[in-house]
Amino acid sequence: MGVTIWDVAKKLNLSITTVSRALDGYDDVAEGTRQLVVKTAHEMGYIPNQAARQLRRRRSDTIGYILPADKPRFADPFFAEFTAGLGDESSANGYDLLVSTASPGSKAEQQAYEKWVHGRRVDGIVLNRIQINDWRVHYLVQSGFPFVTLERSLDSDNYPSIRVDGAYWFRILIDHLVSLGHQRIAYIGASPDLVIQVDRFQGYQDGLKAHGLEFDANLVVEGDLTSERGYRAGEYLLAASNPPTAIVCVDDMTAIGVLHAARDAGKIVGQNLAVAGFDGIEGFEHTQPPLTTINLPVYQIACRLVQMLITQITGKTLLEDQLNIQPVLEIRQSTTGRKEVKIT
Repeated sequence: MGVTIWDVAKKLNLSITTVSRALDGYDDVAEGTRQLVVKTAHEMGYIPNQAARQLRRRRSDTIGYILPADKPRFADPFFAEFTAGLGDESSANGYDLLVSTASPGSKAEQQAYEKWVHGRRVDGIVLNRIQINDWRVHYLVQSGFPFVTLERSLDSDNYPSIRVDGAYWFRILIDHLVSLGHQRIAYIGASPDLVIQVDRFQGYQDGLKAHGLEFDANLVVEGDLTSERGYRAGEYLLAASNPPTAIVCVDDMTAIGVLHAARDAGKIVGQNLAVAGFDGIEGFEHTQPPLTTINLPVYQIACRLVQMLITQITGKTLLEDQLNIQPVLEIRQSTTGRKEVKIT
């Protein structure tokens, strides 16, 4: 028979209740006692009964993430990196990660969230690809269910989130392109419902205005955050009678599509056409040519979101419930034709 919680309590001359609550991480056990209990249990080879533990705590020890996509996008480098961060940090803290997919705004998406919340399938939920008026945020706020978001919906609800100032960094990107002599700068965006589109498009417009460049609606194309749509948008812009000399994209996947469209149109990216993205997905420094991008620490952001969520789940107080992350402008050959430069 294996070591039981009673054996641990007997060895330490503590009550079973104290040992149980120490192992479950309750705040009413002194930190020194908790560490001693955990250390002794480990040394004795105690293996907790997870089902009983979860029942006692009324928790599933699981964090949920519903990937907001019209079709499975696990191969998308952004989602792959983001999900890896969620999974690694969850595991490091003794939690499982439950991942599903659902088309944004669909009935299936609504049912999935309701099932998780009402059925207590998960203890908390991570959201991204936030919309301007996001029903998921309102639903979880009203339900009183723990959640965190990457980006914030444009409403008055107060909830834990991490934000990136996309408008500011797009202005920096426009500054860079103007410094290279570009005046016809196109923009390929995303759905106007998305917060990242609102922020980044505002930065694009502000950047043009700051340099006295006239906004031209013919240089703006809506994409869908995929390389396929990026290719078609790039193809459309480059076929115009007065094509742009630079194209900035709302994300890196869109920019990858533009790189392929430019090659097929006979353009030499970095020389007679500049292309830039946003996200800094790992591996995109090896595109041909290497892609200039606003580099977000996607994996680290995901890890931090999990930490914030677990703080909520365990009933502790967040020291900061709204964090701002500063990315880095990685200037590569797709805009300059020269070696990499970093601007922080």
